[in-house]
Amino acid sequence: MTGPWRTVARVLTEVFQPPVVVLVLLLISPAIEPGFPGTMWFGLLAAMFVCVLPLAYVLVMVKLGRITDHHVSDRRQRPVLLLMTLASVLVGLLVLHLLSGPVSVTVMVIALIGGIGVLAVVSAFWKMSGHASALAAAVVISVMMFGPEWLPLLLLVPAVGWSRLVLRAHTLPQVIAGSLFGGIVIAGLWWLLRKWML
Repeated sequence: MTGPWRTVARVLTEVFQPPVVVLVLLLISPAIEPGFPGTMWFGLLAAMFVCVLPLAYVLVMVKLGRITDHHVSDRRQRPVLLLMTLASVLVGLLVLHLLSGPVSVTVMVIALIGGIGVLAVVSAFWKMSGHASALAAAVVISVMMFGPEWLPLLLLVPAVGWSRLVLRAHTLPQVIAGSLFGGIVIAGLWWLLRKWML
C-alpha cells in the first residue's frame, strides 16, 4: 500500500509507539488513589525509568549503528534491549519505594514488568507486536479505571494493528497475539495486582 494510506499508517505507528503509550498510562496510573492529579509527577518519575531511559538507549544505539531503527524491527536485537529495560524499571521501582510513591504507580510498573519480561522471552523466537501489546493494555486498563465511556478507545487497537501490517512490520498473527497479550495478560495482571495491593 502506497500514497496517503501509508502516510496514515506511519503517523499511527509513531503516535502510538510503546514508549508514548506507556508514558501516558503511567501518568494517569495514580488516578485510582486520592491526591490525583497532584500525584501525577510520580507517574512521570516512573516513566523516566520505564520509557525515557530505554528510548534514549535505543536512539543512541541507532546512532551508533548497533540497532537498525527506533522501532527495533530486527527481533534479534530485542531481547538485550528488553532486559536492559527491565533493569531500568527495577531501579525505578526502588526509587518509587524510597520516595513512598502511590501504590497505584507501583502496581502499573509491576504489571508492565510482567509484560516486558514475557516479550523479552518471546522476542528471542517470534516478533510479537509491541505496539499492539502496549496499546491494547493501555486501552483495557483505561476502561477498567474510568468506566465504559472509554470503550471507544478500543477502536485504536485495530487501527494501530492495521498500521503495522501496512508498514510490513508484523504479520497478522503477530498483531493479533500482541493485542490479546496486552489486553488480557498485562491488563489482567494489573487488575489482579490492584485488587491485591490497593
